Amino acid sequence: MNIDFKNTEIAFISKSNLDMKKAKFLYKVMGSQTITKIAKVLTDIALSIRFPINWAVKPTIYNHFVGGETIAECDKAVANLHKHDVGAILDYSVEGKESLADIEKALKETLDSIKNAGKNANIPFAVFKPTAFTTSNVLTKVSAGETLSPEEKKEAQNFRDRVNTLCKAAYAVNTPILIDAEDSWYQNFIDETVEEMMQKYNKEKAIVFNTWAMYRHDRLDHIKMSYQKAVDTGYFLGAKFVRGAYMEKERERAEEMGYESPICKDKATTDKSFDDALRFSFDKRDRISVFNGTHNEDSTLLLAELMEKEGIPKNDPRFWFSQLYGMSDDISFNMAKAGYNVAKYLPYGPVKHVLPYLFRRAMENTSVEGQTSRELKLINTEIKRRKINK
Repeated sequence: MNIDFKNTEIAFISKSNLDMKKAKFLYKVMGSQTITKIAKVLTDIALSIRFPINWAVKPTIYNHFVGGETIAECDKAVANLHKHDVGAILDYSVEGKESLADIEKALKETLDSIKNAGKNANIPFAVFKPTAFTTSNVLTKVSAGETLSPEEKKEAQNFRDRVNTLCKAAYAVNTPILIDAEDSWYQNFIDETVEEMMQKYNKEKAIVFNTWAMYRHDRLDHIKMSYQKAVDTGYFLGAKFVRGAYMEKERERAEEMGYESPICKDKATTDKSFDDALRFSFDKRDRISVFNGTHNEDSTLLLAELMEKEGIPKNDPRFWFSQLYGMSDDISFNMAKAGYNVAKYLPYGPVKHVLPYLFRRAMENTSVEGQTSRELKLINTEIKRRKINK
């Protein structure tokens, strides 16, 4: 297989010399957990006293990881990615808001993003976070099978209705929609709701995609069970695979509340779980479409090798590869250059509301072993190749 992730000329083909210098500075800063934590504390304080911070955040971490404040502002990034055969998935990344007004705002924004995707061939998927469309209390209680008050029952139905509104809109414009994974104590209700949507809208092909966070040790069995339900009920399964983003929080909650941690015991087990899920889904490709959301080179190559071995065309619409905007360009652009279906998750939203997402990205880069150093090494290699003056 002729894919070289060390080819930085292809990896950073979309970035100017100035972009490269900024990226080097940003990843050097994120290489320090201390600096990253201090920056988060100072930002939280600035937000609490309404101190203006856009001037500092927008030209740096925001512009590197985010497409813009609005759908229209993302057009430039979408077009730039498309020049190099990389799609974009616009992700409204406003988090942690539970008022009815905020839920309605998120619903409208997500509907607008679905309609926009339906009109733009460079945006192959729509996406949303389920936690944007109800309260954490309802997600937790329904997922745990607890008794609900009449008001909570009504809100649980409201959640189903909102998700249905979004999936119906995606079906209407023939655009697949990805539904992100959440904390494990929310996930049962989300899985149940997404399964209902698949039964409704995936009769002809996979339009609705659920997400399996494979750092959970029960997810391989769950994807197998979901496949059997799809076969028995007669619908197609959309499967997005990620490793997971809330490991520390999951383990801490399990310890505090005295139940077994849902997280795999170590990275090697998570990696095996992820790759086994890819193999299983590939073998069941008559029923499952795969969205391989990973920054792991081995898991990326695994799916590509499976496709090559079976003579599956690189652009088969059942198989997609994806990474986050601003990260792992060595994977995204080299895979796209080789002819595979690739799309970047492109977050957008007002600066102050997207900050929780941004700092999670920064903290993940400092905590995931080798992530920041790998990015920085690639950036330095390309700067040296271009002979950019430091």
